[in-house]
Amino acid sequence: MRQESRHPWGPVRASRFPLLLFGVIFGGMLLASGVHVGLIVLMNTLQWNEWVQPVVPIVYWALVSAGLTLFSMRIIRNTYERPMQMLAEATGQVANGDFSVFVPAIHTADRVDYLDAMIQDFNKMVAELGSIETLKTDFFSNVSHEIKTPLAVIQNSADMLKSPSLSEEKRADYVDTIARSSRRLNGLITNILKLNKLEKQNIQPVPEPYDLCEQLAECALLFEDRWEKKDIEFEADIEDQATIEADASLLELVWNNLLSNAIKFTEPGGTVMLRQTSTANEVVVEVSDTGCGMDAKTLEHIFDKFYQGDTSHSTEGNGLGLALVLRILRMVGGDISVTSSPGTGSTFTVKIPASKEGK
Repeated sequence: MRQESRHPWGPVRASRFPLLLFGVIFGGMLLASGVHVGLIVLMNTLQWNEWVQPVVPIVYWALVSAGLTLFSMRIIRNTYERPMQMLAEATGQVANGDFSVFVPAIHTADRVDYLDAMIQDFNKMVAELGSIETLKTDFFSNVSHEIKTPLAVIQNSADMLKSPSLSEEKRADYVDTIARSSRRLNGLITNILKLNKLEKQNIQPVPEPYDLCEQLAECALLFEDRWEKKDIEFEADIEDQATIEADASLLELVWNNLLSNAIKFTEPGGTVMLRQTSTANEVVVEVSDTGCGMDAKTLEHIFDKFYQGDTSHSTEGNGLGLALVLRILRMVGGDISVTSSPGTGSTFTVKIPASKEGK
């Protein structure tokens, strides 16, 4: 009976008695024994010398043994030695920083054994290492770019402040520019540190029951000056009370990021909508805007670090806000999705488990 075990790649054949190899060896030994008997009959018929008769079988069986040894070596080489050599060479390439390595499987998908499974796991590991290396390179590149931009603005503004003929109005403008760039730089570093702590799980959420509706109202009021300054109509449709059990300080970052983005990408005269509803099992929060919207390619990467689909607003952020939102919601057991299309705005939908105590 064929024995198999389960593996992420599918059924894997377990070690079993090789009937085909047994048949080949058994048939070969029968043939060799028949030839041996034939040699003895031939020597007796021809009446060879007495010293020759014992030597011939020894030489014959030595040749048979050599042939069997070569046959076994061929099987071992093709089945194990060559694949292991390929795997060893590939491992060496990976150790030297080459993550484009791919080792082909030995058998077809319906005959996968443990060596095939090991090779497939190796290929997956190399692909993931390559992705991590690419992400790391992109991360440092993006961080360098995001830090250099405000630093250059600060440096240029500071140089202009040295001019003795500078008017007080211009001097105040340059001071404001330095202050804005400093805040942007501080926000970038703060978000990087928060993301690093979240990903390393150095931040442990402290869940406790609290009223989400009250928190949403307080967060919205923080942006009142911004939406009034841009002449944006802000609409809120939330319940009187909705109790959830989560870390309030972490979720505050979620609402602040979503509301900030909605206002940032909404043109003057547009609308930002905050909705909140509840079911028996979860609380749903939607943040909608009438901004520029996003295409399918942008939606695929919207939660990636440093990704900014609309570069016209790149000076107002650093592309870390939504990455931070996603990791916080995963940590508290929530979920986020987005629907959008170019020119029609975007809607971010957050779902959080309701408190066991109910509303």
